[in-house]
Amino acid sequence: MKPQSRSRFVGLGLAALLGGAVALLAVPHLVNGRPDAAPRAVTPRGALAADEQAYVDVFRKASPSVVNITSLGVQRDLFSMNVQQVPRGSGTGFVWDDRGHIVTNFHVIQGANGARVTLADQSSWDAELVGAFPDRDLAVLRIQAPADKLPPIALGSSRDLLVGQRVYAIGNPFGLDQTLTTGIVSALNREIESFNNRTIRGVIQTDAAINPGNSGGPLLDSAGRLIGVNTQIASPSGASAGIGFAIPADEVNRIVPRLIRDGRFLRPTLGISAGNVSLHRALNLPKGVALIQVVPGGPAARTGLQPFRRGTRGEVLAGDVITAVNDEPLADLDDMLTQFERRQPGETVTLTVWRAGQTRKVSVVLGGSD
Repeated sequence: MKPQSRSRFVGLGLAALLGGAVALLAVPHLVNGRPDAAPRAVTPRGALAADEQAYVDVFRKASPSVVNITSLGVQRDLFSMNVQQVPRGSGTGFVWDDRGHIVTNFHVIQGANGARVTLADQSSWDAELVGAFPDRDLAVLRIQAPADKLPPIALGSSRDLLVGQRVYAIGNPFGLDQTLTTGIVSALNREIESFNNRTIRGVIQTDAAINPGNSGGPLLDSAGRLIGVNTQIASPSGASAGIGFAIPADEVNRIVPRLIRDGRFLRPTLGISAGNVSLHRALNLPKGVALIQVVPGGPAARTGLQPFRRGTRGEVLAGDVITAVNDEPLADLDDMLTQFERRQPGETVTLTVWRAGQTRKVSVVLGGSD
């Protein structure tokens, strides 16, 4: 019996030794008596997906041209009575050319005492106002930065946009500069009101996230080209609800060079004043621009146009209603102003004119703006 017991004991001892060896193998590597805490190896990801690479490429191409704009107000210190400039709001803009011209929305700098532009490299520059056109919510600033810091944004066209094509917005939402959001062209040819109650036509609608601070920033196509300037959102909360609006690039490219050249947008004139919708209703007039004043010696007067006016007995004397410009129908004065914005002083246009039930066409040379 004893030899068997010993044999059994020896067997248990071997098992214990082997078990101990296994246990030792399971103990982590010790460094100075403590378990090693080395990071795990990273699994290679491979190439970016095609759509991811497209996002990256657009951002790399366009973001150096996107700037942060801080509008400045004046504040007087109550104790020292010193006047100093303080931030009052922020928005976005983009580099138009290497001479330092920066395009943004008019409402970004409206009422400001000054502005500061922060470039993509985080350098900051005082800006001066070159010109503004509130009717289209556009403004041009200028900074004195060296040309190598001013890569102009690539310019595209809004004329051939398609609903459903991908778009990208880069801006400064809630002060978070160089933020990229993506979406599609949701609709074309929308109409919105500018901050001075003029209608902006041909507007691009997008679901790319646009929030406060994005105003004045670029809307881009998949080639990284400017196709619009982000300007408004439709939202009950004031934050993005997937309905944003951008001024089309073709409109921007028509207006900005004239702001740079003239400091303002010089719209051709006829030398007339127009009646409101109440006059049209009261006299049962057709749609168009009913004249209530014609400036003596102006383009309209030289063409023989007549305003509605009172006779000696208080009766209304027949005047003219301009119903079309170059055969494009007019609904109201806003339509006519939009037509004239596409033209230059000195151009000749053909007006369709209604008077007392009779229609005729007259040619008129447009005058310059005041």
